Amino acid sequence: MTGRDPSAPPEPDGGSPAARPDPTRSGRPRRQESPRLAARVAAVQALYQIEMSGRPAEEVIAEFRDHRLAEADRTPPADAKLFASLTAAASVRRVDIDRLITGALTAGWPLDRLDSVMRAVLRAGACELLEFADVPARVVIDQYLDVAHAFLGDKERGFVNGVLDRLARELRPQELPNAAKEKR
Repeated sequence: MTGRDPSAPPEPDGGSPAARPDPTRSGRPRRQESPRLAARVAAVQALYQIEMSGRPAEEVIAEFRDHRLAEADRTPPADAKLFASLTAAASVRRVDIDRLITGALTAGWPLDRLDSVMRAVLRAGACELLEFADVPARVVIDQYLDVAHAFLGDKERGFVNGVLDRLARELRPQELPNAAKEKR
């Protein structure tokens, strides 16, 4: 056990590109993929591509719909509607989402210090908590832990869990009351 604050973001990955899976390729979450989980993985991949390329979200969404979501090796096929809605919403609300994520980070850790893959996972998860009230907060967190499993190590997955949990408690207090209130 190190003396590092477990709520602090992991150090940025300074390793070679081979040290991490390419987020534009299909990752394999730890559980059997469902069409909705596949859509979330694809949304993270698309958000990563949007950030890295600077291309408009509409172009990237169309590219994924036309070529990537229907790849023969993607079983089951991704829920195209969820993918497009999530990717578009995360792109449109990016400033708000980034502000929320920054507020959930340990003081002194700017969002741009996080790895770009981590930012894409957090943006998609935060967007779903913010915009998709029909999906229970605990399901959102669980699903993004599975998504993170495709791209990130154990320490980073723990960080995703902590940030999304904080956001869920802030955005959906009726579903996840603050821990201080739960202990009373």
